[in-house]
Amino acid sequence: QVQLVESGGGLVQAGGSLRLSCATSGRTFSSYSMGWFRQVPGKNREFVAVISWSGGNTYYADSVKGRFTISRDNAKGTVYLQMNSLKPEDTAVYYCAARIRRDLLRTEPYEYDYWGQGTQGTVSS
Repeated sequence: QVQLVESGGGLVQAGGSLRLSCATSGRTFSSYSMGWFRQVPGKNREFVAVISWSGGNTYYADSVKGRFTISRDNAKGTVYLQMNSLKPEDTAVYYCAARIRRDLLRTEPYEYDYWGQGTQGTVSS
């Protein structure tokens, strides 16, 4: 079993920044590709970013490209999402997710095996 715990959400003004963290349990974190998703009430969970098991490959949703950066520290078992130039439409609950295999980067929620509980990020205008 893998446990994921997000932190770092909060309230920020438009144009500001937030850094989300996702700490994982388990000894094989370096084998997982890790993704960030977000969800607002009444809408489906939306892909944000994904990073490969090694950290060498990343992929972003068009809506966040150039503003968000995903990274990981395999020694700490933690993945990060640095969010800059935030907009009110970035307001959502942000979830990290783990896919327990080394393969192509995935962008659909059903392709992930474990999820965190989510952390709220709110951007005021």
